[in-house]
Amino acid sequence: MAVLGCLTCMLSPILRNQIPPSNSNNSHHLTRRKALTFTTSIAAFYFHFCQNSDISGFSPAIAQQVDELQQEEDRDVQLFQGTSSSVVFIKDLELAKIPKSTSETLLAEDENAKVQGTGSGFIWDKFGHIVTNYHVVAKLATDRSGLQLCKVSLVDANSNSITSEGKIVGFDPDYDLAVLKVPSADCDLDSIYPGKPLQALTFMLAQRVDLKGNELKPVTLGTSRHLHVGQSCFAIGNPYGYENTLTTGVISGLGREIPSPNGKSIRGAIQTDAAINAGNSGGPLIDSYGHVIGINTATFTRKGTGMSSGVNFAIPIDTVVRIIPYLIVYGTPYTDRY
Repeated sequence: MAVLGCLTCMLSPILRNQIPPSNSNNSHHLTRRKALTFTTSIAAFYFHFCQNSDISGFSPAIAQQVDELQQEEDRDVQLFQGTSSSVVFIKDLELAKIPKSTSETLLAEDENAKVQGTGSGFIWDKFGHIVTNYHVVAKLATDRSGLQLCKVSLVDANSNSITSEGKIVGFDPDYDLAVLKVPSADCDLDSIYPGKPLQALTFMLAQRVDLKGNELKPVTLGTSRHLHVGQSCFAIGNPYGYENTLTTGVISGLGREIPSPNGKSIRGAIQTDAAINAGNSGGPLIDSYGHVIGINTATFTRKGTGMSSGVNFAIPIDTVVRIIPYLIVYGTPYTDRY
C-alpha cells in the first residue's frame, strides 16, 4: 500500500544530468490520440470480419465519435495556445557578488550565479505585475544580502521572448502568494495617483485588462465560486524547468485545507489530479474556457520517492483576487496594515 508523504511545495531544484521522473499517473490513462486510434482499429476490425452484416448504422456512429474526439482535442490545443503566452518561467539565482549595474545583473547567470530552483507565474496586468507563490520567491523576499535574484522569462503579445529581472512588490506567506514586477511600457500606478493608494487601487481594478500601451498579455480571470467536482481543468507551468508544459485532469475535490509556508492553514483549496510536479508552483489552473480558477501550489508525494501521488492542490482564484490588489498597492496584505 502506498504511503503518502508530506505536502510538498512545487519549487523545482535544478539538478545537472538528472532526467526528471516520469509521471506515473498518466500511464493509467489513454490519451485522446490513443483513444482515437483504438476506436479506428475497432471499426476496421468490424468491417473486415463482418462484411455480410448490416452495418448501415455503424459507420455514422464511428464518424461521430471520431469527430467529437477531434473537436475536443482541437479545443485543448486552442486553449493552450490562447493561455500559454500569459504564463511565465521564474528562475531563482544566487549571485556570487552584488552586481554594480542592471546590465551586469542580466549577465549574472552566464557568470558565477547559482541556479537554486525554478517556478511558474502568470501575468496579472499590463503594468508588468506577475503573480506567483510566495515559496517560489521566498529567498528574494527575505534577502538582506543583495545576492538573491529572480529572472522572469515570458512571451509578449507579439510572441517575442523576453527575459527580465523580477522585482518583489509584495507578498503574503499566510496564503502563499507574492507579486513580482517586470519592466513595462505602461506607467506606474503611483505616477497616476501619487500618494493616493486607494484611488490607485480603484483605477487598477477598473482598468486591469483594458489599459493600452503594453504588449504583455494578462490572463483572463475566472471564478472558483461555482466549481464542481468532476469538471475538466488544465495546468500550465514549468515542471523540472520544462517550459510551457500542459497537463489535464479534473477537479477532484473542493474546500480542502493545506498548510501555508508559515505553518498556518489555507482553506478552500482546490484538489485536482492534473499532473503537477516541482516547478509548477505559481502557474495557473484553468477551466475549459481558458479562465484562471486557481494557482497551482502543492502536491502530496509518495514517501521516500519524491514522486507526485496525483493529489494536487491549487489556491482558489477568488482568494487570489481578494489579496493581490493590496499586495500591489501596499506591499503587504490588508490584515498586516493594522
